[in-house]
Amino acid sequence: MADTIDALLRDAARRHGTKDAVVEPRERLTYREIDIQTLELAAAFLDTGLNKGCRVGLLMPNGVQWARIAFALTRIGAVLVPLSTLFTPPELSAALRAAAVEHLIAVDEFRGRRYLNYLPPAGDLPALRAVHRAAALPAEGGGAARRVAEALSRMVRPADPLAILFTSGSSGAPKGVRHSHGNAIGAVRSGLSARCVDADTRLYLPMPFFWVGGFAGGLMSALVAGATLVTEAVPQPDSTLRLLEAERVTLFRGWPDQAEALARHRDQACAVPADLSALKPGSLEALLPEGERSRPGSRARLFGMTESFGPYCGYPADTDMPESAWGSCGKPFDGMTVRVVDPDAGTPVSTGEAGIIQIRGPHVMQGIFRRSREEVFTADGYYPTGDLGHLDADGFLFFDGRADDMFKVSGATVYPGEVEAALGAVPGVRAAFVANVGGRVGAAVVCDAPITVAELCVAAEAALSAFKVPTVWKLLDDDSAVPRGATGKVDLPRLRALLEDR
Repeated sequence: MADTIDALLRDAARRHGTKDAVVEPRERLTYREIDIQTLELAAAFLDTGLNKGCRVGLLMPNGVQWARIAFALTRIGAVLVPLSTLFTPPELSAALRAAAVEHLIAVDEFRGRRYLNYLPPAGDLPALRAVHRAAALPAEGGGAARRVAEALSRMVRPADPLAILFTSGSSGAPKGVRHSHGNAIGAVRSGLSARCVDADTRLYLPMPFFWVGGFAGGLMSALVAGATLVTEAVPQPDSTLRLLEAERVTLFRGWPDQAEALARHRDQACAVPADLSALKPGSLEALLPEGERSRPGSRARLFGMTESFGPYCGYPADTDMPESAWGSCGKPFDGMTVRVVDPDAGTPVSTGEAGIIQIRGPHVMQGIFRRSREEVFTADGYYPTGDLGHLDADGFLFFDGRADDMFKVSGATVYPGEVEAALGAVPGVRAAFVANVGGRVGAAVVCDAPITVAELCVAAEAALSAFKVPTVWKLLDDDSAVPRGATGKVDLPRLRALLEDR
């Protein structure tokens, strides 16, 4: 089984040949082309001084060129460090320093940001040896470099480092998460069937490749499955809808709020609505016909993190779970062991009891850059995720929020995720978002149907202990009113401010 990038590329070229691998509005690349071109580009990188083990920052928007560069680097054993196009100058410097980046490949400008002007004086980044303009990269290296690239690519092993990914963390400084070829590919492979990705899939994913959602869930998923990935640098409602139509996209994954915004735009602003009939169940449901949508809570919320190289828990995205598991994240994928422990004692809790989720297995990250294994993992090899959750008797995992979101009301512990799940089960509620508002439980509730606070209180009292029932309410008609950060995660300080200003 192919378990390095080089082996995947060779195998995909042999099996899929002229099938599209990566498509963007102005360029496309087949599997045969990506195999040939990445080896040629790898030889060019060797001519510039790059080699196996070099940490290489990549700073550019989604597209065919991102994929070409990333695979060229990793197939010869260089370590990819994807960098956010959203970085401010201080954030970019901090990331380059945190990962000790030795070579930087960057576009000159994107969305008004001129990244090469961001860089501090050379002495401030002692590891950085060279900066390469993406537009000026040579397409291929010399004959000697090509022979070295060919030999070097076959020497890369599954245990060799693949990438250092920065988390978008909900609190604290981002961490440089280290993944190997073997653990990353294994993590992607374990979740393909749950995400309904196979060789016939034409996948659209709006997430940037510099986040694990775009890199693992998009680019790597397509490569491992032999699917076609459709992407664009700047998603916009009109251009995205026309791209989905033109490329006959079969699977739309990513952010639910983007799918909802696209559906509204298609229905309200398009003179001729885009034909999205190629989309299959398993796609985000706002873009599916009414008859193909599931009942609220019946499908799993795929659950994962940068440290697990994407989802580690799920259920087939086109299939209802047993009713007892509605609202859950599904079950851990093969190769992943999940346990829930008491936040204070660190000992496993009983079935159904909430605690800190810990994960262990061959698909978990190698570690965190510049931190010892003892700092990152427990003595028996588990990674404490900082997420709160509970497992039911059938092994389904329910997410109950972040440990740092947990709060006390009159001395009793409230898990926001538990309250959100209870409110989300109320007919007429599309989604609920819970936060600590001055020692009180606050809830912003997105409603699909007319419903009153009094009715919500009655439903909450039937499902929750009295101290967990919200006393601060904000009813919303649209999910877009929920404040979010650049990653799509709910912005808790702004959510609290919204609730305080009810």
